Amino acid sequence: MNKSFFIQKSPTVIPTTDGKFIEEHFGLASDGDNRISIALMVAPPHWSEPPQTPEFDAFTLLQKGKEQIEIDGETVVLQAGESIVVRKGACVRYSNPFDRPAEYISVCLPAFSLKTVHRKTGE
Repeated sequence: MNKSFFIQKSPTVIPTTDGKFIEEHFGLASDGDNRISIALMVAPPHWSEPPQTPEFDAFTLLQKGKEQIEIDGETVVLQAGESIVVRKGACVRYSNPFDRPAEYISVCLPAFSLKTVHRKTGE
C-alpha cells in the first residue's frame, strides 16, 4: 500500500568500532533510499575519525556539546544550537576532542554510503 507519508518507528543502529552511536532514520541502511540520509549521532569524548572527501553534502545540527570539524585545512568548533553544511568534495574530518559527548543530527544529500565517503586510511 502506498501512502503519502511514513513514520519511522524502527531506525537502524549502525554498528561502529570507535564508540560513536549512529541511529539512521532514513537512508541506505534503514530504508534503502539513496536520495538522503538522516541520522542521530552521538560522538563520545575524545573521538575522531579519519579525513574524508565525500561525494555528498553533509549537514550537521549540533544539539548538545561541541564538535570540531576540519574542512580543507580550516578548523571550526560547532557549538550546541549551531549548524553547518560541508559541501561535497571538501576534505573534512569530524572529531570530538572535548570532555563531553557531542549529540547531533546528520543529513547527507545524497545519502551517506561507504562507497562515496572516501575515508582516508592510515591516518
